[in-house]
Amino acid sequence: MDELKALATSLDTTWILVGAALVFFMQAGFAMVETGLTRAKNAGNIIMKNLMDFSIGTPIYWFIGFGIMFGSTSPLFGKIDLFCMSTDDFATMIFQTVFCATSATIVSGAMAERTKFSAYCIYSALISLFVYPISGHWIWGGGWLSTMGFHDFAGSTAVHMVGGVAAFIGAAILGPRIGKYDKNGKPNAILGHSMTLAALGVFILWFCWFGFNGCSTLGMSGDLATSAARIFYTTNLAAAVATVTVMIITWVRYKKPDVSMTLNGSLAGLVAITAGCDTVTPAGAAIIGIIAGFAVVFGIEFVDKVLKVDDPVGAVGVHGICGALGTILTGLFAYYDFGGGEKLGVLYGGGFHFFGVQVLGVASVIAWVAVTMTIIFTVLKKTIGLRASVAEEVDGLDIHEHGLASAYADFALVSSINNFGGAQYTALEPMPEKPVAVDDAVPVQVKTPTETIASDTGITKITIVAKQSKFDDLKEALNEIGVTGMTVTNVLGCGVQKGKAEYYRGVQMDLNLLPKIQVDVVVSKVSPDAVIKAAKKALYTGHIGDGKIFVYNVANVVKVRTGEEGYDALQGEDFF
Repeated sequence: MDELKALATSLDTTWILVGAALVFFMQAGFAMVETGLTRAKNAGNIIMKNLMDFSIGTPIYWFIGFGIMFGSTSPLFGKIDLFCMSTDDFATMIFQTVFCATSATIVSGAMAERTKFSAYCIYSALISLFVYPISGHWIWGGGWLSTMGFHDFAGSTAVHMVGGVAAFIGAAILGPRIGKYDKNGKPNAILGHSMTLAALGVFILWFCWFGFNGCSTLGMSGDLATSAARIFYTTNLAAAVATVTVMIITWVRYKKPDVSMTLNGSLAGLVAITAGCDTVTPAGAAIIGIIAGFAVVFGIEFVDKVLKVDDPVGAVGVHGICGALGTILTGLFAYYDFGGGEKLGVLYGGGFHFFGVQVLGVASVIAWVAVTMTIIFTVLKKTIGLRASVAEEVDGLDIHEHGLASAYADFALVSSINNFGGAQYTALEPMPEKPVAVDDAVPVQVKTPTETIASDTGITKITIVAKQSKFDDLKEALNEIGVTGMTVTNVLGCGVQKGKAEYYRGVQMDLNLLPKIQVDVVVSKVSPDAVIKAAKKALYTGHIGDGKIFVYNVANVVKVRTGEEGYDALQGEDFF
């Protein structure tokens, strides 16, 4: 019998540790979501903030936060247990540490692209020091909300709403990014630089949420295994239904299913179900997912367009609004009492007392976080400063805050190889096998150009802007008339019709830039008329967007390596 108990204890501890590892990995998910939904010039700064949320929060929570949260069962405050000297339950300590870091890191995305890194680090320390632990004590540490029967199983309020409210206060005090709103207060779309990264982050978070919610059973022995299985199912179902809901809403409202908003929909469903994932039925989880889908779309739009609070990643809508909503909805849809079978929710005959406790708990935590974070951010603003300078914001925080010229150094504008339609075009001449020092360099032998700078037809530059899908046809047409040298560039543009109306996160983009290719050729012996005729034949479809051809007279051409000019400079090159 003792061996069975020991085995059960080991199983429960292992389950907690697995959950701690999964919740820790959520930091990677948040980093990817926030990086993808912001601009590349701030990617390094976003990653640093997510890294430091966990790295600063861990020792701070060990020093005093854990004791405040779990040190006693007094109504308002735990106790000061410096360095957790009276605690030896390391499994619980690490599990709660990663939850604390999750709450802190939610703020990063809402305040992205314009916050001083030093000020952010101080905020991160303070929320882990006492803001999160005190409200966490009320809910999970035996505090006054816990004794009233407030139910927040894995942290819709305790973790996510705390982070969401802090994000709203921080973003509001900080102010919008430069260019976010025009002089009339209309929001402008500032596109994130990588939907791929954002999607990767959402998939990581969705995966880790099974640990966030499922492992909050704090064990797998006995009936806990059945509860964990139900939690896994309701968590996944709510997220999936919310995702589909947001896809449909944006498809109707924006005429196309919005990628970034749908990604937010997945997270909204996960946040909303977290409070009641252990108590609701699958039907209840699905309904919560639908409601969360509506809430996140209209919530993000309300924050952005009505309140004029610039939240680049939708953290307020996802974590703040859906965290509060999911906790309150638990008062309606709760069916299983954790560990028993009592019906608690209003819709299952439980009465309005439990529902009222849920509302009271949400309101109380909002008030606590709003007041404390307003004080913290205001003091930071008045002392060391909260916002980066205009120059730092325009250039990007990476270079000014971290000395990082680019988070994507190998993807600079000049690349050695550009790929178009399966064909490769060398963009640089072959480099010498061995670098030559400047002092030892052999003087360039400048060849004398031909007496005539241009041919009988002169030197002409022709720029062709066309659909990317037509490049192969254009290339073949030009090769047939003797044009083999060209420069090809990926560009974005639109005509005077400004393209079709497009939306990004609910904001209509004033200028819809469509992907095109720009092909530049310089000809002398080949007639410009022949190039134009060949290009028109290759590109014509009769539909809007076939492209345009621009013709320029060229005064001269100089080959840098040899000094040749005019027609001679055009010879022997793969491109101009």
